[in-house]
Amino acid sequence: MKKLLALAAIAGGVLLVVRRKSSAKAEADLWREATTPAANNGVKKA
Repeated sequence: MKKLLALAAIAGGVLLVVRRKSSAKAEADLWREATTPAANNGVKKA
């Protein structure tokens, strides 16, 4: 029973880390998009 509880705690911790990392990446992408100069908009000129 203790092993199962420990495994569940580890799995929960891993899930928490993955979600935070994903959230941080999404926020960084939004910040990058919001701060891109309007003349460029991140699009390469042809």
